[in-house]
This record gives sequence, C-alpha cells and structure tokens, in this order.
Amino acid sequence: MSDALPASRLTLPAPAKLNRMLHITGRRADGYHELQTLFQFLDHGDTLHLAPRDDGKIRLTPGIAGVAPEENLIVRAARRLQAESGCPLGADIHLEKRLPMGGGLGGGSSDAATTLLGLDALWRLGLTLERLAALGLALGADVPVFVHGHAAWAEGIGERLTPVTLDTPWFVVVHPGIEVATPAVFRAPELTRHTPPITMARALQGGASSWRNDCEATVRALYPPVAAALDWLSERAPTMLTGTGACVFARLATEEQADRLLAEIGGRWKAFKARGLNRSPLHDVLDR
Repeated sequence: MSDALPASRLTLPAPAKLNRMLHITGRRADGYHELQTLFQFLDHGDTLHLAPRDDGKIRLTPGIAGVAPEENLIVRAARRLQAESGCPLGADIHLEKRLPMGGGLGGGSSDAATTLLGLDALWRLGLTLERLAALGLALGADVPVFVHGHAAWAEGIGERLTPVTLDTPWFVVVHPGIEVATPAVFRAPELTRHTPPITMARALQGGASSWRNDCEATVRALYPPVAAALDWLSERAPTMLTGTGACVFARLATEEQADRLLAEIGGRWKAFKARGLNRSPLHDVLDR
C-alpha cells in the first residue's frame, strides 16, 4: 500500500437480502441454531459514502439512535479491517439509511460488508473476499454472503455458502411498523428447531412454491402486527417472512403487479418494491 493518502471517494450500495426459505435443523451446544436458507439480494438498500482520512480516525455520520458509535457494525467493521491490515488510514463514512432495524433484511450486516469491501478498495489493501468474509463473520453470521455478493444456499449458522442462481421475481416488502428481537424468537420454546435437513438440490428442485420459513409461526404468535401483514398480503400473492422479521414479502411475476399491490397497500404500512438479484449491486459498482 502506498503511504500517500488516496484521493478517491466511493459511493456504494448496501443491498437488502431476503431469506427465500429458512429451515432450523438443530441447536448447537453454544446456543446457536443450525440453519438451511436461501439468500437473495434486492435492488434496494442503504447507501454508504466513504472518504479516506490520514489520521486513522473512523467517523460515521449520522449517528443511529440507541446505538453507540463503537457498537455500530460499520465502525466495528472498519476497526477490524484496520487491525487486520495494519492500515494507518481512517475514513469518513456517511450512511443513507433506508432499511429498517430489526426488519430481517440484513441492513446492518450489509452495511458492514459494504464497509469492508469499500475500505479495502479505498485503502488499496487488496485483501481477498475469503479474508474479508472471515473478518465479517466475527461481526455477524449474515455478513459473509454480502461480502461474497452472490445468491447462496447457506448452512451452519448461515456462514457456509454455496452460490446458486434463483428466479428473480419482483417483490413487495412490507414493514409492519415494529422491530422484532431476534434473540426472543430463537429463545421461544415453541420454535421449530428440528426440521430434517435437506439437500440443496432438493430445495432448488422444489422451487419457491415449496419454500417456507420455520420462524414464521413463532413470530406470528409473538408479534400480532406481523401476523396481520402476513394475512393481508397472503390473500393477494405468495407471502413469507424474511429472517426473523419483522418484514414480510410478497412475490410477484411483474413490476406492474408489484405497482398495483403497492397502490393497494397505500398508507397501511411502509412498503417498497424491489427486484430479486443473484449478484449484489455492490459488486457491480466495485467492478466498474
């Protein structure tokens, strides 16, 4: 790496993800749950603006209410990258936050992955995706899929990834106006924890009509606003919870159908439309 401060700045997307299916196949001795899931990206998410500093400081703006700066995944990702690489540079990072916290869309994990890849480029470190994904895993189980940037079949706690190519329909994503506490869902005694494992080939062969989310019944019971959104949407299109929620998504064949559903939702909930993607738009930007 050159000792000179790079002059470039980067504006990068931090896309949302959906869990197109989610099975819980067991619980480990350390309390983590074993999963099988299909991750897919959306052409909608947060945006990060990154600029280098020569004093080693990491400055994030704006702050997020209720989250101390040093606890923010963006700052933690930057600090881990500094420690791993020995880089003396810092960064000013401005976050345009669009994805809700506690929504199951992977916003914090995506922000962390964009920070790792963006600062790797900005600081001219040249680390491999595998090394960056390993750094990301220490921050959260969903970070590696955003680092690698391809739709994936995931196992373990979500970190063992196999790239896949999924259908790319339009989605309408609804946020029911609450935040779901993931630990509460995984602690719930009624949560399904022993779904028999299946192969990736079987999951893909079954297709979207056969996919489900094992967390959905528990989240329905714990969070009535999520249940209301699922019931309303499912009368209009195939609908599922993503992750542990709170967001739910409806799958549509065309953008026109997505527009009509958004119009019908009106002001009932916060909602957006997005296209499913097999390649992360973050990687599209970085490869230009």
